[in-house]
Amino acid sequence: EWMVLDGLNHIKDELDGTLSYRWACRMGVCGSCGMMVNGRPVLTCATYLESLLPGPIRVEPLTGFPVIRDLVGDITDSMEKLSAVKPWIIRDTEKPLEEGEYLQTPEELAEYKQYSMCINCMLCYAACPVYRIDPDFIGPAAIALAQRYNMDSRDEGMQERMDVLSQHEGIWGCTLVGECSEVCPKNVDPAGAIQRYKVSATVDFFKSVLMPWGER
Repeated sequence: EWMVLDGLNHIKDELDGTLSYRWACRMGVCGSCGMMVNGRPVLTCATYLESLLPGPIRVEPLTGFPVIRDLVGDITDSMEKLSAVKPWIIRDTEKPLEEGEYLQTPEELAEYKQYSMCINCMLCYAACPVYRIDPDFIGPAAIALAQRYNMDSRDEGMQERMDVLSQHEGIWGCTLVGECSEVCPKNVDPAGAIQRYKVSATVDFFKSVLMPWGER
């Protein structure tokens, strides 16, 4: 059965070779082929044409991103927002290599695994009403990515990320519509990550007020 992406490939191969769009793996892994189909952000490689019958079927570039050409959007802004949350393991001190790896139990892995499944498809940004009206909002994928590292037992960089995400354009910009989690093809649940982060930020704030002389 044909997916929407198959239809686009047919159009490019047989009808209009100038049609531009992104795709790569065709397996729902790379996140490249995200587009608006009948007004909803989806992976076109994972959306059956049959499910959209009898039509019409309208395919558009992802909402909220400047259009480069045809169905290709410029996702530079959202990629920079992902980098802003320091998505890597941060350590206060590094142990010598001869002491081996930083070990982790299956239970510790399970704490953050859900948030590590993001494929950077940007569907959550396209679905987010806040990002559409406030492009400074750091966005759902960036916050979920930060949570992935904050919950990693090997990481010690939560406070550095909190300094970024506790700003007005961070977690507090979210109005909890929940569309980001609804459209996520990997069930990352960015909305859930944001709410957990709000709790952590609130605790962090009160600690800083009540114990300004100590560690937060």
